[in-house]
Amino acid sequence: MTMNSINTNAQALIALQALNTTNTQMSVTQKRVSTGYRVADAKDDGGAFAVAQAVRSDVAGVIAVGEQLGGVKGILQTTFAALSVVSDTMKQVRAVLTRLADSAISADQRATYVQQYELLAEQVQSFVDDAFYNGRTLLSTVATAGGGSLTAIRNESGATFTINAVDGATLKMPATAPTSAAQATSWIVSGGDFDDVDRAISTALNEFGSSMAFVDNQIKYNVQKVDAMETGLGALVDADLAKESSTLEALKVRQQLGVQTLGLANQGPQVLLGLFR
Repeated sequence: MTMNSINTNAQALIALQALNTTNTQMSVTQKRVSTGYRVADAKDDGGAFAVAQAVRSDVAGVIAVGEQLGGVKGILQTTFAALSVVSDTMKQVRAVLTRLADSAISADQRATYVQQYELLAEQVQSFVDDAFYNGRTLLSTVATAGGGSLTAIRNESGATFTINAVDGATLKMPATAPTSAAQATSWIVSGGDFDDVDRAISTALNEFGSSMAFVDNQIKYNVQKVDAMETGLGALVDADLAKESSTLEALKVRQQLGVQTLGLANQGPQVLLGLFR
């Protein structure tokens, strides 16, 4: 049996508790709607928030790695461009050497071909020496001159890979042309100076081409990895805004009903006073 009392209004206490619960739920829902997060801080869910922060740290690390790999790609592209031009120039060098190997040409013609050779050799040297990106080159093994092998980070855990530099001297032709047809012939046969340089250029193109493909694949993988991590992070902490919006509207109705109920409960003592009139 319910006790009628003006000292303790049980109905009002129940209505107030219900209203407080509704207000608390509304505060949580409004926070989710305003922030877009189901877990915005440790107070919402300490375990999930800790995991989310760890994932965010990993994402930041992968993004930073991507930026560093962009620089590595720039160095490789510069190197590959220089070697490609050198390789094309070497075709012209071979043609000139073939003409110089002809003992039937005149002295004037030989002088012209010698001049062509020396100009082409100078171009090859300049292409190799100018293959710098942001102060670094892979066509030199001299560390004090910006050369040397390059060690780069590839993931957020600190794993690295190394791109070995080559000695630019092995990619250059002698500055002086062969003085006789016999010497020119020896330069373009197996084991000759031209053949050695041509082989060194082909080897460098192959190695740096493989390195560039690896870096491209690593960059692509890291981008996909970030997308996957952010998707997982969203599933962990993001709020379902459609659901939260629906919940918020329902809580508004409950809040209004709670206020009305509390008002009615507070009228109970006034009813009791009527008994004494």
